Amino acid sequence: MSRAITIGNGNILVGLDTHGHVRDFYYPFVGHSNHVSGASGSYTHRIGVWADGVLHWLSDSTWVVDITYAEYSGASDISAHNTTLGVSLHIIDVVHNEKNIFVRDITVTNTFDTDRTIKIFFAQEFRITESRRGDTAFYDPRVRALVHYKGHNVFLVYGMHDGIAFSEYSVGLFGIEGREGSFLDAKDGILSKNAIEHGSVDSIIGTPLAIKAHESTQVYYWIVVDKNITNAHKLHADIIHEQPRRMIESTKKYWQAWTKNQSRDFSPLGIRVKKLYDHSLVVMRIHTDNRGGIIASSDSDMLNQGRDTYSYVWPRDAAFIAHAFDRAGHIDVTQRFFLFMAQCMEPEGYMMHKYRIDGVLGSSWHPWIQDGVFKLPIQEDETATILFMLNEHYNYAKDLEFIESLYNPFIEKVANFLCTYIEPITGLPIDSYDLWEEKNGSSTYTASSVYGGLVAASKLSTLLGKHENALRYRKRAESIKQSIIKYLYDEEIGVFLKLVRHRASEMERDITIDMSSIFGLFEFGVLDVSDIRMHHAFTYMIEKLHVPTRLGGYMRYEGDTYYKAQNTDVPNAWCITTLWVARYYIRLAQSKNEIAKAYDLIQWVCDRASNSNMLPEQISSVTGEHLSATPLVWSHAEFVITVDEFLKKIATLK
Repeated sequence: MSRAITIGNGNILVGLDTHGHVRDFYYPFVGHSNHVSGASGSYTHRIGVWADGVLHWLSDSTWVVDITYAEYSGASDISAHNTTLGVSLHIIDVVHNEKNIFVRDITVTNTFDTDRTIKIFFAQEFRITESRRGDTAFYDPRVRALVHYKGHNVFLVYGMHDGIAFSEYSVGLFGIEGREGSFLDAKDGILSKNAIEHGSVDSIIGTPLAIKAHESTQVYYWIVVDKNITNAHKLHADIIHEQPRRMIESTKKYWQAWTKNQSRDFSPLGIRVKKLYDHSLVVMRIHTDNRGGIIASSDSDMLNQGRDTYSYVWPRDAAFIAHAFDRAGHIDVTQRFFLFMAQCMEPEGYMMHKYRIDGVLGSSWHPWIQDGVFKLPIQEDETATILFMLNEHYNYAKDLEFIESLYNPFIEKVANFLCTYIEPITGLPIDSYDLWEEKNGSSTYTASSVYGGLVAASKLSTLLGKHENALRYRKRAESIKQSIIKYLYDEEIGVFLKLVRHRASEMERDITIDMSSIFGLFEFGVLDVSDIRMHHAFTYMIEKLHVPTRLGGYMRYEGDTYYKAQNTDVPNAWCITTLWVARYYIRLAQSKNEIAKAYDLIQWVCDRASNSNMLPEQISSVTGEHLSATPLVWSHAEFVITVDEFLKKIATLK
């Protein structure tokens, strides 16, 4: 199940599913560890309502749930209606922007014509540090709260109505010894008040609400997180003193101010685009750790279909996300990212496949040996893109001291690596894995990124008076450009190859039409969109890669099978690649009429966003449903970049 909402503060990230249930709870890093996630997908924090002897959890079919973001804020706005129970809920969720507190404000309405007692229950299934062994949960009478803890991870759970703490609770086991979970204790509306358990433990709290006919009452619920119980008690006291409602309002105002950091005229695109643009910025920031790393997605349901999640820092993805931050005026966020990547860099000047959010090397499937020979298991474009976007960052920030601080330890080392990691016969970058992490060779996209990275290094060197380096980097870049034209352009067909591999005296050519080939060429400045070779290649590409169903959009490359439905030969559309096509049209446009195709594609992406303005990695070519990770942060970043380019370009057109 995709994530309908993600909220956070750079230390905590909470993911809510389409029922409004908590499915991800990351702390103390965004993306690591997830204290709710389970490979079975069964771990969740539930909300249930009991009335007239019947209990329904929000995931039951009797509920109609509508979930979105509160406008221009990092808060949820959830409406849930149950005609069988005669109950409606309105829920606002935030993670406080300064303190590590997750707060829920629930308005409970009795929709029947009679006065009733309605009970609301909150059930927690923690999997602290992503292991179900050795957890403890207990009722703490000192603060009248439930506490889950293991090691340096403490979660204090509390509910309050009319200033009075919850009156019922229970702690139990789940997933072991034949126990399904304490949430079953709520079926009769009465909790057993079991006070402590250890192992694989869960908990539940509840409180009765006397509500007159067609009237409402308010309940607050929160989880405070800290490294020890004493500090958790202090945070708990803070929220009681400051009042949860005021904490929620101050957090919403913070996000509203943050998204309005840069004012611009969205009228050429409309209010719907503006809303998705603002929400995209929020999603991007929520997936950015306060120490600089930016994860690809927090959606832990990937575990149900594969071996791992997207909760890692891919240097390339994160560099594009950082660039989107720069375009939106959030320079400080971007600078922390570049410092983070400088710390991750290998001593020889390259980036590995991906990293955990704490800077440790992430999981990978790329081998260190091929055909019996040692080979770096890298995607070289990830290294080059960091350098390219660092120069773009300077163009926005104009912070010379920041660039100087990174030059010797980072910029020079990366540029020197790019200069020397060259295949001697072709002059192209040595084989590495392509953008999509699947094929090994010298790809058009990777070669283009290396060209762009070296041009960026030359500009930054010139800026600091390093003229010898500047000349060397520029010369190598131009040499790579000539090699791209010589080895990766097929004049007969008029297309750019996906990649080539030089094996002994033979040159293997992969002629798969790949969207990234064209994008890399114009994004990194190898060729202008007006170049006749680009025109031929682009025209051929969009014919081949347009999804030929009523749903439209553009696929990654011919024959893409990732998450493809078994009952079709048609690959899925991607938000990212569709927006790349829009960006090509934007750069090519010389009039407002010519930019109309880009406008249509931007609106296409808006139409495919969820009700809560979440963008996925893929759109099913058969059903239109979201596939793979949702949200995919790169999709949101690409939307921000494309909208920014559109608005800047249309302002110059007559």
